[in-house]
Amino acid sequence: MHPGDISRIAQFPKADILAGCYPCQGYSQGGRRNNSDGINFLYREYDRVLRQVRPLAFIVENVDGMRFAHNDHLLRSQLVRFRLAGYAVSWKVLDAKDYGLAQDRKRLFIVGIRSSEDILYEFPRPTHGPGADRPHKTLRDVIWSMRKAPEGSYDPEPLHWYYLSRNRRRTWGQQSQCVVAHWRHVGLHPDSPPLRKVGRDKWVFTRPGKARRFSYLECAAIQGFPKVEAFDTCSVKLRFRAIGNAVPPPLFEAVTRALVTRLENR
Repeated sequence: MHPGDISRIAQFPKADILAGCYPCQGYSQGGRRNNSDGINFLYREYDRVLRQVRPLAFIVENVDGMRFAHNDHLLRSQLVRFRLAGYAVSWKVLDAKDYGLAQDRKRLFIVGIRSSEDILYEFPRPTHGPGADRPHKTLRDVIWSMRKAPEGSYDPEPLHWYYLSRNRRRTWGQQSQCVVAHWRHVGLHPDSPPLRKVGRDKWVFTRPGKARRFSYLECAAIQGFPKVEAFDTCSVKLRFRAIGNAVPPPLFEAVTRALVTRLENR
């Protein structure tokens, strides 16, 4: 991978399926909300690539904040651009826990198929949860064997006031909150003492005991990576960033598999 300015890239290789995700800071609930920020308009570069490559289909993933009122105009602009580029476009917000992950993680997907194919993409049905074949996975199902996290695999800093401004702990029988990219802000491990709200934006532990954040190995497992040890080639902070910014593999597989099946059966 070579980071750089995509606007400086003139040519792109041909592909049957184009997949991409532009930076989400402008759309994120926890990110910047300046509607004039240039980072909000990187979808225009994706549109440029789409028109040059002319794939059979494409997939875009981003945070579900893209659909909220203050970003709605940006989402509508993308849909119009992609349709004018010659694609039948569908979009939907999917929750990772409905597709086999022990994590509440809602993400917006935009999928398009070349209009000449005369078919519309259909999003996959949930595989886990009420009405599905299997129950939602829990933290116990996924990270119970990782309880003794090695020193250095998680942020050891004290849990500052901002961290305790909301409840960041889920129990073993629940799904984790959304895995984030900064090791200082990932959720509390279920073995940590429970939290109780004592004031506006203030939570305290209900009993003494060790409290720690998730390790990067646990975050990788919660994200659904099949080989959590694959992230040991960079600094621990960068491991958290790579894991938290990633599309959960099982969720992306479900979206992609449904697309391939739709194309093969056309």
